[in-house]
Amino acid sequence: MAAPPTGTRPRVVLGVAGGIAAYKACELLRRLTESGHDVTVVPTAAALEFVGAPTWAALSGKPVSTSVWDEVHQVPHVRIGQSADLVVVAPATADLLAKAAHGLADDLLTNTLLTARCPVVFAPAMHTEMWEHPATQANVATLRSRGVLVIEPAEGRLTGKDTGKGRLPEPDQILDVCVGVLARGGAAVPHDLAGRQVVVSAGGTREYLDPVRFLGNRSSGLQGYALARTAHARGAQVTLIAANVALPDPAGVKVVHVGTTAELRTEVLAAAAAADAVVMAAAPADFRPAEVSDAKIKKADDGSAPQLGLVQNPDILKELSHHRPRADAVIVGFAAETGDATGSVRELAAAKLARKGCDLLVVNDVSAGAVFGSPDNEAVILSAEGDATDVPRGSKAAVADAIWDRVVRRFAG
Repeated sequence: MAAPPTGTRPRVVLGVAGGIAAYKACELLRRLTESGHDVTVVPTAAALEFVGAPTWAALSGKPVSTSVWDEVHQVPHVRIGQSADLVVVAPATADLLAKAAHGLADDLLTNTLLTARCPVVFAPAMHTEMWEHPATQANVATLRSRGVLVIEPAEGRLTGKDTGKGRLPEPDQILDVCVGVLARGGAAVPHDLAGRQVVVSAGGTREYLDPVRFLGNRSSGLQGYALARTAHARGAQVTLIAANVALPDPAGVKVVHVGTTAELRTEVLAAAAAADAVVMAAAPADFRPAEVSDAKIKKADDGSAPQLGLVQNPDILKELSHHRPRADAVIVGFAAETGDATGSVRELAAAKLARKGCDLLVVNDVSAGAVFGSPDNEAVILSAEGDATDVPRGSKAAVADAIWDRVVRRFAG
């Protein structure tokens, strides 16, 4: 898709602080520009020790400056922040967070943060001890109290042999957050799920025929992961139960990995006991082999194929809806429909909603393989009361926000 003209493109300032994760900001910059954003990069002097100015200039298509003394006649320390639609700092080091929280302005980036009147997003990256230090946590709390969005850092490999919380979230996750903020017209991310516990399932289960082969489906888990990330950004405590996905764990989210439908059922029911909402975005296999071979099933010399006996798997969504661990929990299901001689996509989905007994059903038209593996989605959200909300095509993060909007409305009665 061609980018819109520069005059109509959202103006994003990408601040880069001096951490080893600065190299990941190059990928974020590439994704921002390729998705139609006009990006100005403002690295700190320390950041340039990790990634040089020519790299930022080449990827952004703009000259790069770190000094308030460059092009003084244009007053860059004021102009850049004033003209931005969004400022995102990735990585945001402990030092940068401290300066921002206390209003210090000793370089171009910190001046830009003080003059910006648009939404500001920080993506922290530092060692675990630095992130957990009371001073850093106090600075983060101060920034959040002012309406700044501070993304939780991810857990994983850090510099050297260290592992823990403090890893920069993946560029795709940061991009989703930025796109979501801009899609709301610059409004702050709502914190309307604060204090809520939610469970999200994602991906597709596998039912093994033998040690090598399985029955599965095309679910990538992208929509479920978007639901987990957006719920966390809106303040929820999130448990994500992921079935056979090849995606990095979302930062700040508890992730439980499963393989089969039986494993998915066990983990969902356990997590649902304390949940305010359960969103079943996963695609459980409807059937499993009646018998599983301990050895690989061999091809017959005569060309005949083995006869497979199938049994039906438990219906997790129906079980959750009819035997709720919590009577006041909101249960959300998903329906991937194609329509057939018996009815349209919406008609079949409405029948499924009544049959399952959930509160909301998110309906995807998957004719010709649409939706699977795509970064975009569109849907219809049906309610048990019979109303419908059309969600136009957009990022899966935007669709996720629309789903949580409906869940929040049910919380409010």
